[in-house]
Amino acid sequence: MTKKSRFNVAYAIFALCALFFIEYAVVTANRIAVIPYSEYQQLLRDGRVDSVGISDRSVQGILKEPLPGGQKQFMTTRVDQDVAQELEKYHVRFTGQLESTFVRDLLSWIVPVLLFFGIWWYIGQRIAQGGGLGGGLMQIGKSKAKIYVESNTGITFADVAGVDEAKDELREVVDFLKNPTDYGRLGGRMPKGVLLVGPPGTGKTLLAKAVAGEARVPFFSISGSEFVEMFVGVGAARVRDLFQQAHEKAPAIIFIDELDALGRARGIGPFASGHDEKEQTLNQLLVELDGFDSRSGLVILAATNRPEILDPALLRAGRFDRQVLVDRPDKKGRIEILKVHMKKVRVAPDAAADAVAALTPGFTGADLANLVNEAALLATRRGGDSVSMSDFNNAVERMIAGLEKRNRLLNPKEREIVAYHEMGHALVALSLPGVDPVHKVSIIPRGVGALGYTIQRPIEDRFLMTKEELENKMAVLLGGRAAESIVFGHLSTGAADDLRRVTDIARSMVTRYGMSEKLGSVAYDRDPGNFLANADRPYPVRERDYAEETAAAVDREVKDIVDRILERSEGILTTRRSILDRAAQKLLEKETLEQGDIDALIREMPKESLRAV
Repeated sequence: MTKKSRFNVAYAIFALCALFFIEYAVVTANRIAVIPYSEYQQLLRDGRVDSVGISDRSVQGILKEPLPGGQKQFMTTRVDQDVAQELEKYHVRFTGQLESTFVRDLLSWIVPVLLFFGIWWYIGQRIAQGGGLGGGLMQIGKSKAKIYVESNTGITFADVAGVDEAKDELREVVDFLKNPTDYGRLGGRMPKGVLLVGPPGTGKTLLAKAVAGEARVPFFSISGSEFVEMFVGVGAARVRDLFQQAHEKAPAIIFIDELDALGRARGIGPFASGHDEKEQTLNQLLVELDGFDSRSGLVILAATNRPEILDPALLRAGRFDRQVLVDRPDKKGRIEILKVHMKKVRVAPDAAADAVAALTPGFTGADLANLVNEAALLATRRGGDSVSMSDFNNAVERMIAGLEKRNRLLNPKEREIVAYHEMGHALVALSLPGVDPVHKVSIIPRGVGALGYTIQRPIEDRFLMTKEELENKMAVLLGGRAAESIVFGHLSTGAADDLRRVTDIARSMVTRYGMSEKLGSVAYDRDPGNFLANADRPYPVRERDYAEETAAAVDREVKDIVDRILERSEGILTTRRSILDRAAQKLLEKETLEQGDIDALIREMPKESLRAV
């Protein structure tokens, strides 16, 4: 029997039962006469009542002779005997009136049922919203994308500064979303996917929201990590649901943040297999990218700061066709970004955006936003009426070197070592050509382990460095170790970070830049790894693919370079020992040497070139 026929039979049985019930009610109503209580007493006095059944509220009985309507059964509502006698004196026709308890009885049944279903519905909603096992049993396969309808992102290209090239690339996406039908009039098609690549904090997510705000289309935002759960198949189901929702609201934008959490290359790792849940989710994403027409008005945006680990299938033509680099801003870009954020605070006339931008080479958009906020907090803390340039200077130092630790007390010997160490950095930097100018020297501890610091401020953005410039940078880093060796005749642990950075530079010169005369112009390190890594240590340790003899030669060459640069730093400080002593004593007295003090040191130094030192 089919499902439809079973439904028809059940309907017929229900209708038949309802018909029987109605007929029984009608017949029963016609057989029993409902009479007033006064008429019942009259029938009783006349001897016409054959038998009765009495309850606390009613009287039912059978008459000896039928009533004019033909009924022999009757029913009446009882009345208190005293009240009945009183009414009977005046020949009043009366009957009992029962208090209606229908509403009370109804509520006694309905309220518990509603309460039960309400609790059940609330628990179900909590489970569906992620409060239950695995993030929601009832909607576990549903996408968790946040949907911003039309321009609800509240962000346009006017809110994004410092990445003009990336904005120009994405304006084409906006034009396509506004006019999807007219865009391909010459036969071209819009790229299905646009991958935003750049270091953390450069504004990739902000750019994606600005595209949605400019195009005024629905914006689906989700992180790559939100696809994968503990249950098998959940990630693939969420990918399907996300694309289905986006198709229903097309033209629309799907934005997947941190794509590397979802799109890591398959088959990497000792336990990787084709049945891995992340791989199944990635496979479904690849299928969805292939399955929609680029003319449907659906655009996929994604962001990552680790493009080197993405699966090659994601980056092939027809999926993420276009890659847009969102890099750290140059000085012009930093000025534009600072102007956007400085509108929100009260800035003093001396704090110009271009002056602040000169202090912040290498800062990302997020760093600059944090800088403005830190400067505003410092100005508020000192009770100022506006944010001055000194607040920005202090905020930069706080972000680079850490919070001042004035309560960290050093004994006199340690303070003297730190003072000579920092002045060694500063004096070597002041002596060499082409080195970033020294801005400030201090022996006030900062951050976690810095007992002192020397701040150098680049004059301009640099993208290339020569061998001589790298050696000068290494000499400045080794100036602190050289000063300790010359003055005290022993070494301390204060140069640990300097030695690490110097060794990294020397190894890169040998293995990556081909700057070694002994090993020649050969790149022994094939892959730099993550090219978006921290600029302080851009080259992570990788397995070598050259012989042991070559590795030994590399180690010897790195050591020779570091030793030669250290001797050079010692030679510079030896010839300027008197200036080093005076500057260190002045630093011990003042604890911090500002730009004016450093300019005075420069005037004391000889004018001859030190290239041969």
